Amino acid sequence: MNIRQAYAQCEAVTAHHSKTFYRAFSVLPLHDRNAIWAIYAFCRRVDDIVDEGKQPHQQLRQFEKQWESFLGGYTENDFMWVALRDVFSRYDMDAEPFSHMIEGQKMDLTVHRYDTFSQLLRYCYCVASTVGLMLLPILAPHRREQLKESAIALGEAMQLTNILRDVGEDMARGRIYLPREWMSVYGVSEQDIAFGRVTNAFIDLWEHIAQKAEEKYTYAEAAFSLYPLSARFAVRGATLMYKSILHVVREQQYDVFAKRAFVSEERKKALLQQIGGENVEVG
Repeated sequence: MNIRQAYAQCEAVTAHHSKTFYRAFSVLPLHDRNAIWAIYAFCRRVDDIVDEGKQPHQQLRQFEKQWESFLGGYTENDFMWVALRDVFSRYDMDAEPFSHMIEGQKMDLTVHRYDTFSQLLRYCYCVASTVGLMLLPILAPHRREQLKESAIALGEAMQLTNILRDVGEDMARGRIYLPREWMSVYGVSEQDIAFGRVTNAFIDLWEHIAQKAEEKYTYAEAAFSLYPLSARFAVRGATLMYKSILHVVREQQYDVFAKRAFVSEERKKALLQQIGGENVEVG
């Protein structure tokens, strides 16, 4: 398989599975966005093993072996690995976040409840903050250390947003990510979640976690000016579109059980136009 075909398949995976991510990063130069698609395909592959695999434990072990072989210099004739090899040859990539991503997906196979918020944040780091760390060598190669904490906070914020949006879907898979310590404080039981009860207590719990997510968005955004302009547009676009999910849930009266909150194409377009105007002023 040639590299052009490999990247094209990675792009197709990204466009199909995450329109928000794809829309935000399509503004990058060709080589950079190809690298982004390859990284997304890696993350998608391991995530799908856990959520949709018929034998997820076995498949994840096999994927981890493939990753170890990749690090050893072997590249399978599979579009994702072929594209990722090209990424590692073009950019000064750090393997650690990729390994931590696999670690986070392992957690989903064995951990279905989180007692504390700090435990949940570790999970958020592994499955989401790692993505930001993977992208830094591409988006801001000369500012990686300065942007590291911002990338980690942004990943945590985005994963908390996912958790708040997907309470019902996660429950259907037997998972509750809402920290038990806070469920207890607000008086929300697992039975409430299982039966999809949107009570005042649930709304208060939801908003408490949403506030934590929004604080992390704010912390992350404080460093966005360190990104080169095209990358700044992409990161800011992805951030605004993700933050909007929280607003959509509120508009839907916090029903995260019967409805899936998504940002409309009209709203996405308006957000990107807003950022475009800001970047013109910066430039």
